[in-house]
Amino acid sequence: MSVEALKIAKGENLVVLLPRMANRHGLVAGATGTGKTVTLQTMAESFSRIGVPVFLADVKGDLTGISQAGSAANTKIVTRLAELKLFEGFSFEGCPVTFWDIFGEQGHPLRATISEMGPLLLSRVMNLNDTQAGFMSIVFRVADENGLLLLDLKDLRAMIQYVGENAKTFTTSHGNVAPATVGAVQRGLLRLQEQGGEKLFGEPAIDLQDLLRVDHNGHGVINILAADKLLSSPLLYGCVLLWLLSELYENLPEVGDLDKPKLVFFFDEAHLLFSDAPPSLLEKIEQVVRLIRSKAVGVYFVTQNPTDVPDTVLGQLGNRVQHALRAFTPRDQKAVKAAASTFRQSPKLDTEKVIQELAIGEALISFLDEKGMPAPVQRAWVIPPHSQVGTITPDQRQKLIRSSHMYGRYEKVLDRESAYELLKKRAEEAKVEAEETKPRPKAAGRQPESIFVAFAKSTARSLGSSIGRSLSRGVLGGIFGMKTGR
Repeated sequence: MSVEALKIAKGENLVVLLPRMANRHGLVAGATGTGKTVTLQTMAESFSRIGVPVFLADVKGDLTGISQAGSAANTKIVTRLAELKLFEGFSFEGCPVTFWDIFGEQGHPLRATISEMGPLLLSRVMNLNDTQAGFMSIVFRVADENGLLLLDLKDLRAMIQYVGENAKTFTTSHGNVAPATVGAVQRGLLRLQEQGGEKLFGEPAIDLQDLLRVDHNGHGVINILAADKLLSSPLLYGCVLLWLLSELYENLPEVGDLDKPKLVFFFDEAHLLFSDAPPSLLEKIEQVVRLIRSKAVGVYFVTQNPTDVPDTVLGQLGNRVQHALRAFTPRDQKAVKAAASTFRQSPKLDTEKVIQELAIGEALISFLDEKGMPAPVQRAWVIPPHSQVGTITPDQRQKLIRSSHMYGRYEKVLDRESAYELLKKRAEEAKVEAEETKPRPKAAGRQPESIFVAFAKSTARSLGSSIGRSLSRGVLGGIFGMKTGR
């Protein structure tokens, strides 16, 4: 069944986004203060009205107003609607929302397990070099071989300590581990903890189906991640969103092109994902974006400049909204030319010139047509959202959180038996057994072994031949290497 096109902007004609082309991804770009946030809001609520759930990160708190109906008291909105001749029949209404927050302060706690995040993204968050990232992979593999769940930071800390103290045990089967490498990884883990890792990692981890809900009216729920505090840890911010994207790919069935997406994912401040990212990670990001289209998930990157996004990813973003760019420096002028060149040109527009002249709320737009080809670029005004522009009060937010179907589901932390507890338990048992069987020493002075060393000695013989069971392994691991499962 055909789904009505989404009215996003108006110039000489209405500019519409075809829902069945929305999983071909998109880009919203423009300098600060040119209207990107309102464009994102208009697009998000348009998807919601046709029953498509949305996930977006709110980096400034400006998007919380999407939960409330707009008002004719906003003279700027009324004036713009009148100018576009759209005021008649225009209704103000809010959208169903669910608030999420890694820190559990401005929304339901959003958590992942260490295993779901995987060694690649953890290494990225911890800013590890190649050698240190290789050690992290060894830690995860040893955990797998010994049936040890990695759920939270104390599990990872215990495994790092265990592998580091017993590096000689794993040299033949896993590779050399230098003490300096172990120390650097431990310091990275401390930085991760300071960034909020204690809050992010643990259980209950988010159930991805909770991001795919519609309300009783058939409207898609808009999931808003509070990212103002998270943005102070840019590596963590980028990796959390990439982890969610990758988990969606791994868990959603292959469906191809549908009449509308199952989910639309807005990645605001997208430059934080790509800035200083190693080539191996950029390659995997490109693969995730390319592959997730078949799962009916649309990904929309929001950033100041199209050049913030690597060409390999930019080439996959078929739906484009370009707000104003300013060319004050030679570098700015180069960026303007690059942005203009990404559009299918129109004989009516000098794209490079117009990009520098656009007013606030005005944009150059090219969406995919029925055949999946970019339409000629149009200059148009973004249609104002039906919902409130701007923030809501803390009381309004808390009321929405407490009345949500999610309330109480994620608020209480679970701490089941995992790597930390099992390592400690087995090591203590091994130590007791060793004490009972060895002869009493005649002279004192030797320091007792750590519980991890004791455990290592009691199990070292079995490590080389241990098959072990494969544990949950998430972000990019299941797609590009280790298979994941819960």
